[in-house]
Amino acid sequence: MEKNQEQDASAGEHKDPTQSGQPKSLGKEIAFIGVVCAAQFMTQAGLSLAIAPLHIISNSFGASPKDLTWASAAYSLTVGTFILVAGRLGDVYGHRLLFIIGFCWFGLWSLLAGFSVWSNLIFFNCCRAFQGIGPALLLPNAVAILGRTYPPGPRKDMVFSLFGATAPGGYTVGATFSSLLAQRVGWPWGYWIMGIACFIFAGLGILIIPPTPHEKPQDGVSLPARLDMIGAATGIAALVLINFAWNQGPVVGWNVPYTYALLIVGIILLAGFLIMERKAPCPLLPRSVFKGEIAWVLGCIAAGWSSFGILVYYYYQFLEVIDGNSPLLTTAKWSGASASGACAAVVTGFLLGRVPPSIIIFIAMLAFLVGQILLATIPVDQIYWSQAFLIMLITPWGMDMSFPSGTVIMSNAMPREHQGVAGSLVNTVVNYSISLGLGFAGTVESYVNDDGRDTLKGYRGASYMGVGLAGLGVLLATCFMLVTWFRRGDGEKETPKQPV
Repeated sequence: MEKNQEQDASAGEHKDPTQSGQPKSLGKEIAFIGVVCAAQFMTQAGLSLAIAPLHIISNSFGASPKDLTWASAAYSLTVGTFILVAGRLGDVYGHRLLFIIGFCWFGLWSLLAGFSVWSNLIFFNCCRAFQGIGPALLLPNAVAILGRTYPPGPRKDMVFSLFGATAPGGYTVGATFSSLLAQRVGWPWGYWIMGIACFIFAGLGILIIPPTPHEKPQDGVSLPARLDMIGAATGIAALVLINFAWNQGPVVGWNVPYTYALLIVGIILLAGFLIMERKAPCPLLPRSVFKGEIAWVLGCIAAGWSSFGILVYYYYQFLEVIDGNSPLLTTAKWSGASASGACAAVVTGFLLGRVPPSIIIFIAMLAFLVGQILLATIPVDQIYWSQAFLIMLITPWGMDMSFPSGTVIMSNAMPREHQGVAGSLVNTVVNYSISLGLGFAGTVESYVNDDGRDTLKGYRGASYMGVGLAGLGVLLATCFMLVTWFRRGDGEKETPKQPV
């Protein structure tokens, strides 16, 4: 431990100008990490605000069950899509500034989402979509702040693990309070309290987080080129259209022409975006993303987290609709995920640097797969301690082993002045995959539930879709392990060094 601290101190003494200074005392460091980790905590709390009391919210609008997925998918859609550019904005204008703006935006649209109770479901879903832009600004810049503050080493590994550990806790706290408030005083109170909390964290960010360095302007490169505005507009349009098509298809049916037309246009725009990125002077997707272990890691995370989005959504649907549990009771049955995820994060923090990342990613994908299989095969009216308990216990290990390890790999692979891009990539894949996975699952559910007459069969079909995605993650992780094993046999190191 003393040796590790000496290494961290030595790294701090010889830091480059793009690195932020570490907090001077333990108390200040705890406060600093707590405020930055609030970005992940509040993001997951925002996701659960619609999933836990979903049927109470839909009943207040008189909505049909097939319209329910948009309440959570719209949020994850914008979180995953706008992260693509939020990290670059932080690199250019300062991560602290974007962090504070993110919490303010998050708070504003949380308040408006609560007021939508006097409007309609369309306005509520729009508020959810705009609400997701707040976490999109927060997450990559929070990761970048940590990446600039801590040099590669055990301390950084543990801090990133703590950042990931807040995800299950945030989801559980959000689900608990939203369920309790929805059943007692009305669901809008969950959003109003969420908005107030976001403004408080914005204020704490101003007080506690030190200013972060900006990216130095490049000679001959204009601001639009530095922001890659053409590529950003094309990429965002592509991701929105593809995701919208997959989530709208189960609602209106894939036989409606505009659903598959938007999907085709989105794929064309995505292809154009990838081509433009290869020629852009300051691309949002650096070429290194498509090389080496980074591509393997992002592929595994995409498969695993898309299955997680399906699992957490249909876990709640099964226990509430099929087994008749209240939202609050269902949340109580999921609440142990916070402790399980915290344990997984701490274990991952110790394993990083000691165990090859490919093994950590493989274990994470196995956790996603086992949890999804348990959900797909759970019997009706089974005792909670059999499969529902195991799902809650196992699944967080997939979350809190894949996210920290993937984030550390990306952060160490990118220069410190591009930590916003590093933070945006993992978070884009995580949150966009959640929304896209719900679209896949919703499509399967709509085609196998006999036009809504067999709800259980629809839930089973959606869960088996999640099994397939998690299985893909295990397959990719296995290939990742084999590739890195052969590289290590040739004398190559698995984790890329921090560029200078």
